[in-house]
Amino acid sequence: MSSSLKPLVKYLKPYWRWALLAPLLMMFEVAMDLMQPRLLQRIVDEGITPINMPVVIQTGGLMIGLAMLGWFGGAGNGFFATKAAQGFAADLRGALFRHVQTLSFANLDRLETGQLVTRLTNDVNHVQEAVMTLLRILIRAPLLMLGGLAMAVLTAPQLAWIPLSLMPILLLVVIWLVRRATPMFGQVQARLDDVNQVMEENLSGVRVIKAFVRKAYEVLRFGRTNENLVVITIRAMRVMALMHPSMIVILNAGIVCVIWFGGVRVAEGSMQVGQILAFVNYLLQTLFSLVMVSMLTVRVARANASAERIAEVLRAHPEVQNQPDALRNVSLDGRVAFEDVTFSYHGSGGAPVLHDVSFAVQPGQTVALLGATGSGKSSLVHLIPRFYDPDKGRVTVGGYDVRDLDLHTLRRSIGIATQETVLFSGTVRDNIRYGRPEASDEEVVAAAKVAQAHDFITSFPEGYDTVVGQRGVNLSGGQKQRLAIARALLVDPPVLILDDSTSSVDVETETRIQDALRDIRTDRTCIMIAQRISTVLNADQILVQDEGRIVASGTHRELLATSPLYQDIYESQLGEGDSANG
Repeated sequence: MSSSLKPLVKYLKPYWRWALLAPLLMMFEVAMDLMQPRLLQRIVDEGITPINMPVVIQTGGLMIGLAMLGWFGGAGNGFFATKAAQGFAADLRGALFRHVQTLSFANLDRLETGQLVTRLTNDVNHVQEAVMTLLRILIRAPLLMLGGLAMAVLTAPQLAWIPLSLMPILLLVVIWLVRRATPMFGQVQARLDDVNQVMEENLSGVRVIKAFVRKAYEVLRFGRTNENLVVITIRAMRVMALMHPSMIVILNAGIVCVIWFGGVRVAEGSMQVGQILAFVNYLLQTLFSLVMVSMLTVRVARANASAERIAEVLRAHPEVQNQPDALRNVSLDGRVAFEDVTFSYHGSGGAPVLHDVSFAVQPGQTVALLGATGSGKSSLVHLIPRFYDPDKGRVTVGGYDVRDLDLHTLRRSIGIATQETVLFSGTVRDNIRYGRPEASDEEVVAAAKVAQAHDFITSFPEGYDTVVGQRGVNLSGGQKQRLAIARALLVDPPVLILDDSTSSVDVETETRIQDALRDIRTDRTCIMIAQRISTVLNADQILVQDEGRIVASGTHRELLATSPLYQDIYESQLGEGDSANG
């Protein structure tokens, strides 16, 4: 077994009974198969040649009986091998999915969606097929090869040199072809990643493609990616296609040698026709067992490439994880502080997107982050729930360094509504209480009312039981954002983060949301990212970001008097007419 497949063996252990029973049944089938040529020899030499019909009938009946017993052994092997392989694949797929759920954002940035989908499906299927093949052929092929060779020698020792000469030749052909093809299978899976990535991008961005009339371009892009997959797959299959004709040539050469040299001995009277027939059958069994080994080798070679890709995911350790002594039984309030925080997406070696950021937020305050696109606003708020860790400095919530807190404890204290709203298949009610499945219907309605979502929800015929389409396709952008805000509010967190989550909502509705947020919990800290300056006018503190730095902070009036950058943003959005009244 290859080194890449060995780490995955543990997922087969729960099914060890089936994995053990399948080869045992295969051994029984092989034993029945090995007896058939000797019985055929008896029919020819002791029954047909002397015209002894009782021997023909008796031996023929025995052959049929043994064939039936072999059939039960083979069928049982297939049944138990399937159970073991399917259970193995299901557990491996589940372990992969669970592990992906534990990975941090930094890990997922490197392992793209298309790659993960391929590894969870296609790669697992390849490994499953290899396990199935191993349980069926790993026992059958060696036993049939050794048993067939031994029986051939016992049947006609004078011709034993024929299979002993042909087997090394066949083995060299198999080794050469597999070594050529194995690296190509890894390339096939990598190209399949690319195909899945393009498909995932197109399906998620189909509206943009149609809006910009880019169908022809996307079809061409997919065609190029698909063609790359076809080219490397054909190249690998072309190499493996040489295997079967090579086997047939060697097998036919062996049969010709047996008939030629055996026929001479039959003519001399030193051998009988039944011996030749039995020897040919054993030769075929021996050499076909090598063909089965070649098939097994191909499957294992392909599975080895897939197993390495699966192992790469399983080896990935979350870059953000709990400390051994992480604090769990603590109650967090709405205090949030950044202390000289510098952060980059690729660790200390990457270009920082935040530079020496320091500020503090008290419980009950509303803090707004304002700045140009790419100034680091979303990166900043991602550090609060510890989606990433800073390169230096520290982030605190409730007075605790977020790295000292249990991730579940920390994130249960933070509600987040992002600009890119993600809704799941299910009802509106299910989506709102996604973070608190045990929430009552009254609490769901209350959160929806604060988020100004109740009215449009009740306008649907099914109300809160309305089924949300895939990615919320049957809802407008503003409706999806209000559901996301309701989902964050239902957790009742001491810290609420609104990452430009009202960008698709009209100003009047946004104002009602902000008024409702101020009314429901006076000690909740609200940190909002906004593009519209009208959103931040009433914030207790406004942080102006520029190129990853906090360049100004204060209330709207203070910033209007002291910050040129804030003045420029204000003038560009609201005009000079209101400047004096700011």
